[in-house]
Amino acid sequence: MSLLLQNGPEITALLIAPDRELARKFVETIPQTRGFQILADLKTYPPHQTLEIRARQLKPQVVLLDLGSDPATAVDLVRFIAALNPQVHVVGLHTHNDSQMILQCLRAGAVEFLYAPFDLATQRDAISRLRRLVVTENEQRTEAGHAVAFSSCKPGSGASTVATQTAFSLHRLTGKKILLADCDLTGGTIGFYLKLSHNYSLVDALQHVEHLDAALWNSLAVNYGGVDILPAPAIPYADPVDGARLRMLVEQARNIYDWVVLDLPTVFSPTSLMATAECERAFLVSTADLPSLHLARKALTMLNHLGFPQERFHVLLNRLDRREEIGIGDMEKLFGCSVHASLPNDYFALHRVVTLGQPLGAENDLGRAIENVAQRLCGATGKQPLPSSRELKPAFSQM
Repeated sequence: MSLLLQNGPEITALLIAPDRELARKFVETIPQTRGFQILADLKTYPPHQTLEIRARQLKPQVVLLDLGSDPATAVDLVRFIAALNPQVHVVGLHTHNDSQMILQCLRAGAVEFLYAPFDLATQRDAISRLRRLVVTENEQRTEAGHAVAFSSCKPGSGASTVATQTAFSLHRLTGKKILLADCDLTGGTIGFYLKLSHNYSLVDALQHVEHLDAALWNSLAVNYGGVDILPAPAIPYADPVDGARLRMLVEQARNIYDWVVLDLPTVFSPTSLMATAECERAFLVSTADLPSLHLARKALTMLNHLGFPQERFHVLLNRLDRREEIGIGDMEKLFGCSVHASLPNDYFALHRVVTLGQPLGAENDLGRAIENVAQRLCGATGKQPLPSSRELKPAFSQM
């Protein structure tokens, strides 16, 4: 074990250092200590929400925090980071050995303190202690299910339809346990479109999140066509969503289900940003009209600024007509990224979905396009679809 700890893998880290000279001196020692892998380098102290989103997306094991540029702000960030769940350890950085700052930092929740000129032997001792913490935590973790989010840049873009049909496709392709959660608490429509009769909603799950287990999930969710559905409340819920409870809800769901599909409000809402940070994959659904394309570009710029990795966030173009004047190549130039998939404007298939409350099969263009999205999701997570998925009995055929 001692050899493993001395020569173990790099500790993933988020560096926050307004003092760029301090950051430079520290980063220069990394090739010699081989202790840290810097996932992102923030040049200013971020607001709490931005920092939390970065931490949830990047999942660093430690935050390397400049304590000297603004001690009061730095100590406040130490307290905030130390309270995150799952836990992220804080390593304080300073220009000199400031005993008073060390004490404040440790009391606030930091676990290590390093100072310039960053003596290599001192660093290696700290890295060894950090690795012991990280190894213990990794041994306690168990494999959880996958979480994927769908949101739109503009209401009415079809994100709820795509999320719903992707959930049914995942069930057909994998035969696994699927949860579809309608997180639009003021305007969610999944329960309406599927004509669900339900007594509980996602709000009830949030209120009882500390006690969620398989039995409680069964009582809260409605199983429809093999997919467990947690609808939005019948009466719009306008109170702010507690980010900590939302995170706990997704974590608990991943312990119960193989796939958790979140249908979110527009991407600009705080609920969507917090929920997306919990997911391995997220999709931004846009139509090809100019206002939607404009908002999609703004959304992608915002997500990039917040630190969402591009490989986890994908654009889906919905209701695409072959006669559109703007081609996919032009849209990709506008977005600055590739379009993951385009979904055809299939009015008759959607009319069947809304009128009968039935899922799309693979017998129409839209159904095949959404099934392709689900298949790519399975491939991205290493979960192979069932070989005979197209021969399975369509969901709701017994209704």
